[in-house]
Amino acid sequence: MRIFFKIFVLLLSPIIALAYNDANVFQKIEKDLDSIIVKDLNKKQLIFQKDANQQIRPASLTKIMTSILAIESGKMNNIVTITAEMKKVEPTIMNFRVGEKFYLKDLVNAAMIKSANDAANAIAIYLGNGSKQKFVNMMNAKAKKLGMKNTNFQNPCGFDAPNHKSTASDLLKLTEYSIKNSSFNNIVKKESYSFKAINTKRAYSVHTSNKLLPKEKYMIGVKTGYTSKAGPCLIARAKDGKKDILLVMLNSQNRWENTKLALDTVLDKK
Repeated sequence: MRIFFKIFVLLLSPIIALAYNDANVFQKIEKDLDSIIVKDLNKKQLIFQKDANQQIRPASLTKIMTSILAIESGKMNNIVTITAEMKKVEPTIMNFRVGEKFYLKDLVNAAMIKSANDAANAIAIYLGNGSKQKFVNMMNAKAKKLGMKNTNFQNPCGFDAPNHKSTASDLLKLTEYSIKNSSFNNIVKKESYSFKAINTKRAYSVHTSNKLLPKEKYMIGVKTGYTSKAGPCLIARAKDGKKDILLVMLNSQNRWENTKLALDTVLDKK
């Protein structure tokens, strides 16, 4: 009976991988956010989760789906001409000019590294053959295929919308899938990226919105997100030795401090 009780308590606990013995750290972190999930990819083992299936606004974490669809389209070297419709977005933006031409791969880099909304919007309209809604339908079809059961996308950028929702668990699935793609990984680990419009030669440069990426050697991506309603969000991946850790954090007012504390703890960097 005593053994059964202990097993029952462990199953109820949000600390999944108690071998890390850092329950106090995660209990401190979870008070400052809506949802979190942390996984050891090498062990295929959940370390910690809180409300991982709660539907929440994903902000620009949405751009992971936008970008992986672009990468898998096989059109990364195709040329995209900027239209007025592509520019109809809120900041953060690159401020492209109507008529400028770019390789699709440049737009993907801008969308992922800087989180540029005009770049993400241009990707969607181009790959949707002029229809952003058609691309959104592609996003939702892919989400369904990946088993993202509690996700619904309404735009390619991550803008707040009534039914634009996802969960930490679903976003973990999306990111686990995306990081299997070498092109995706090469983009998300970059601190900066420069490119030019093909026809005007106007130069553009982007710098990562991930404050931890330049500072922490173990950090290798993945994506930041923020809107006024979603709050600060982050998906972070860290590798050190045999450990490969993926973390999804939604609406954390201290996302940088919390992420560093979580990763330092799991990677034994304290």
